[in-house]
Amino acid sequence: MFTRDDHTFAVCAYGSSPYLEECLKSLQAQSVPTRVLISTSTPNEHIEHLAHEYGFPLYVNDGEPGIAHDWNCAIGHCDTSLVTIAHQDDVYLPAYAEAMLSMVNKEERPLIFFTDYGELRGTVECDDSRLLNVKRRLLGPLKNRANFGKRGAKRCVLSLGSAICCPSVTLCRSNLPDPVFLDDMKCDLDWEAWERFSKLEGSFIYAPEILMRHRIHEGSETTALIRDETRTREDLIMLKKFWPAPIAHLINKVYSGSQKSNEL
Repeated sequence: MFTRDDHTFAVCAYGSSPYLEECLKSLQAQSVPTRVLISTSTPNEHIEHLAHEYGFPLYVNDGEPGIAHDWNCAIGHCDTSLVTIAHQDDVYLPAYAEAMLSMVNKEERPLIFFTDYGELRGTVECDDSRLLNVKRRLLGPLKNRANFGKRGAKRCVLSLGSAICCPSVTLCRSNLPDPVFLDDMKCDLDWEAWERFSKLEGSFIYAPEILMRHRIHEGSETTALIRDETRTREDLIMLKKFWPAPIAHLINKVYSGSQKSNEL
C-alpha cells in the first residue's frame, strides 16, 4: 500500500514565473500532504526565495537544459515510488493527492494515474470548452475501471490525440522504464511516453474529476511550439503509430485546428 510518504510533487521551475508561488501554495494545501521539491535548470533569486519561503528543497540540474532532460532530472531528484511532475504555471486542487493514493492502491500494477482538468486563462477558470470536452470523450473508455489494464483501451484513448493532461499525471516509477521521457521530441514527448507505456502490462488509472488546472498563457512553451508548427509535425509522427499514413494525415489536419484553443 502506498502512503503519503511514497509520493513527491516535483515542481519544474524555470525563469521567473509569476505563477510559481500559486503552484506551490496549491501543493501546500493538499488535503493529504505529500512531499514537494523544486527542480530547476535556471537557478535564480526568484526560485531560491520561494523555495526558502515555503521550505521546499531546491535541486539544480546538471547538463544542458531541455524539456526531457529537465523532467527526467526532476524525477531523479525524488526518492519516492510515486512522482507527479508539477508544471510551475499550473495549480492542483486540494483533493489531488488524496484521490491519487486511493485509486493507485486499488490496482495491482499501476503505470500512471491521471485526472480530468480545467484551464486557467488569466484569472478565469475554464472547465468547459470544445477541446476539453473532446478530450473527455476520448478518455471515455477509461471511465470504466475494468478497462484500466486493457491494452486496447489504453491505446484507444491515445489514438486520436494526446488526451492525457501531462501535469495531471503521477508516475509509478517501479513499473516504468528509465529514463521515462525521451529527448527526440520537443512537444509530444509526453504523448510519446504514454504510447510506449500503453504497451506495458499494467493500469492507466483515470480519475474523471477535475483535480488540477492547466494555465494557458502567451509565455508558455506549448504556445511557442504551436506557433512554429513543431507540434503539428510531431502530432503526425505520433498519429502514424496508430494509423496508416493517409488516415494519420487526415486526422492531423483536423487535430491541428484544435490548437487554436491554446490561444488567448
